[in-house]
This record gives sequence, structure tokens and C-alpha cells, in this order.
Amino acid sequence: MGLDNVAVQWPRTGRFYDPVAPAEFVDFGDLADRSPAMPGPAAALADHIAKTGTVRATGYTELVDLLLGLTGVLYATDANSEDEDPVIDPDGCAWVAGGLERFVAGHREYGEDVTFESVAAVMRKALEGSRLADQQLRWLESRLDGLRDDGGEPPQWVFTLTELKVLSGFYRRCADRGFAVYADF
Repeated sequence: MGLDNVAVQWPRTGRFYDPVAPAEFVDFGDLADRSPAMPGPAAALADHIAKTGTVRATGYTELVDLLLGLTGVLYATDANSEDEDPVIDPDGCAWVAGGLERFVAGHREYGEDVTFESVAAVMRKALEGSRLADQQLRWLESRLDGLRDDGGEPPQWVFTLTELKVLSGFYRRCADRGFAVYADF
């Protein structure tokens, strides 16, 4: 079983969070119709969001953690470790969306395919010239090395830029409409 990020009403009422009606995301289903050249993974993600108000988040966790500089972001582990519900509140959704949006904008020059190497290049470029560039670049290199397997091979990510744009759109929709995201695993 994997991790699902489910859009829920914020704040909760009673003991449980009420899921957001998929109708709040129905326009995601139109994305593929408006963009016939949309890559298959992006179209599948958009269709799933439109039908369920949910993202199957397992495959995105390493990438999102790397981009945002934390661990367990989509698992909402900060809340979980404090014996609270594993929920990303609307402000947290805005933070996730913003990080993904900045990455997508920075990746455009590298093309549609998102690879370990292109992610590293975008992140290095973003850190260059910053006030603490050397320190941050060392941190980045240690994070990148930590993602490699015992043989030194990088993760075999298979993402498209359009797919990540759809993913960011889910979290942006939640933030803009005051929804939270429940980490269901």
C-alpha cells in the first residue's frame, strides 16, 4: 500500500476529516483534452485528481523532499511525530505548491524530462550566488549522494515537467480554497 494525499476540509469537524468532493477538481480532467500532446503520466495524474481529489504521492516523495529540503513532507511527518493527524494544512499546501512551481519554472530550460541529473542542475543553479552558496551546495551534494544506491547509481526517476505542474496544481488548489491534505497510508 502506498501513500495517498487526500484533499480534506479544513479544519476538521468532529473526530475525522471530511474529504473534499472530487467536483472541486473536475477541471483537472479537462487538462488532457486541452493539451493533446500532454505526456501520459501527466494526463493520468490529472485524470486521477479529477475523479478522486487525491494524489497517489508515493512516487513523488523523494523528489519533493529533495526540492523542499526536508524529509517526509508528503507524509506530513512533522504533525505525525507530534501525535497529531498527518495533515498538511492550507499554508503547508501553499508551501509545497510554491516549491514545485519554482522548480518547474527553473527546469523549463532543461526540457520536459525530469531526471536526477536535471533536478541536481536546477538546484545547483538556484543556489549559485546565494549568500551561503558554498554551505548550501555542500548540503545539496550530501542530499544527492544520500539518494544514490550502494553502487553509486542515482534514483531512476521518470517524471515529466507537465506531470509536476499538475502535481503542484493540486496543492495550489488546496491552498487557494482552504483545503488541507491528509496523508493516508
